[in-house]
Amino acid sequence: MRLVAAELVESRQILPGQWLQSFHAPELASGSRAGQFVHVRTGDYSGLVLRRPFSINTTDAATGIITLHFRTVGRGTEWLTRVREGERLDMLGPLGKPFEVDSRSRHLLLVAGGLGMAGVRMLADEAIRDGRQVTILFGALSANHVYPSTLLPDEVEYVVATDDGSMGHHGYVTELVSEYEAWADQAFACGPHPMLARLAQLAAGRRERLGVAKLGRKRGGGKVDPLGSAAARRKAFLQVSMEQTMGCAVGACLGCTVMGVEGPLRVCREGPVFASDEIAWPDR
Repeated sequence: MRLVAAELVESRQILPGQWLQSFHAPELASGSRAGQFVHVRTGDYSGLVLRRPFSINTTDAATGIITLHFRTVGRGTEWLTRVREGERLDMLGPLGKPFEVDSRSRHLLLVAGGLGMAGVRMLADEAIRDGRQVTILFGALSANHVYPSTLLPDEVEYVVATDDGSMGHHGYVTELVSEYEAWADQAFACGPHPMLARLAQLAAGRRERLGVAKLGRKRGGGKVDPLGSAAARRKAFLQVSMEQTMGCAVGACLGCTVMGVEGPLRVCREGPVFASDEIAWPDR
């Protein structure tokens, strides 16, 4: 974790109410992993005290550039859209636990709902760099809210679902998963809580439907990896990035707590990435 003065290089609106900003922050660009986030301090003159958490959307170690993708939902994010190129922002990061990809996984399925693309976008770059195949399933309200394919690597297969049927599959993005669950070695998701809960339900029944084994030791008395450990998450079929309101982002305030199967979990410290079987989902 570092305290960095990140210089705004570019700011542009890519979707209605959604922005993509590029910052020169070499310390973050070279030390961050997919799934982690930064905590950004707004200007003192804004009257806003708390920092704002943002997923690290992409990084480029060669240029020292990181990008943040966010939606304007209040005074803090609205203030951020008015920052001018050349200004510096105080960023704390990288924070949180990253996605864990098993070394044997060759096919990765990424599922994003709306702004959830920001949570998984960097993983696509990492996977392609490592020679893996990537399919992204993306869900949006309508065609006007679909993440631009031009902002994705050419190697990615990009499949869209819209609630109103104006682009791609007419329905929820979770309805597309059945077409890819046999192909995928692991799945990673970020988006609205109901979407994640449905994905967790599908993942829980995947072995029975497909007759596949878990990653890791198939038999014998091998060591059992503790729930929540990087090793256990690496063996999970589905990992989810949880979105919660954060106060301190370092685990002190407990404002971002979610309920896990073994008790409360802090999204900023134990997450934001969890194996799906760590979370106590509704009706499970």
